[in-house]
Amino acid sequence: MSSSTVDNPFFARLWTVMSGHEPESLRQLRRENLAGLSGRVLEVGAGTGTNFEFYPATVSEVVAVEPERRLAVLAQEAAARARVPVTVSMDTVEQFPADRPFDAVVCSLVLCSVDQPDDVVRQLLSLLRPGGELRYLEHVAGGGPRAGLQRIADATVWPRLLGNCHTHRHTEQTIRDAGFEVAGARREQALPAWVPVPVAEFAIGRAIRPV
Repeated sequence: MSSSTVDNPFFARLWTVMSGHEPESLRQLRRENLAGLSGRVLEVGAGTGTNFEFYPATVSEVVAVEPERRLAVLAQEAAARARVPVTVSMDTVEQFPADRPFDAVVCSLVLCSVDQPDDVVRQLLSLLRPGGELRYLEHVAGGGPRAGLQRIADATVWPRLLGNCHTHRHTEQTIRDAGFEVAGARREQALPAWVPVPVAEFAIGRAIRPV
């Protein structure tokens, strides 16, 4: 994630189509990932604003970061329809001051695509109040034959076509290494194990900034 606006027209078009046709299983995971949140929330990599409709009324404010300018326009339209106040920013998390910490940070299918995930997750920790939560729903490294498929995909065309998405990342370990305490996590299979695509498995979880 750089400090400047992202300009990726191919991925913006592709993601707009994909996010508009998400299966109900993924929409349910998004809903679950946001359940029980309250207070002031930072959402990183908002895309087209797919999450906005799922925020509970206990959330007082969402600051949604989306540096890709075409996606940010669509996210602003979704923000206008949201039940909770949502502000869309084209800044990056590195540009947010830590003097007004958030109650929660939400990452949905974004940590696979940042350039320096270790640095970004440490920055997210610094933006949370003590006891604040990181809610994540992410593509993660699988095992067995799919792990090999992921490594090949990441080394070839997949990141170029899918907005820098890297499928074989150990995101949960990255979250722990940054200083978070994982309070609950599980894996969900989005597609049958025999389907030969690298992004068939999601990790959904809740991590806490220690007090």
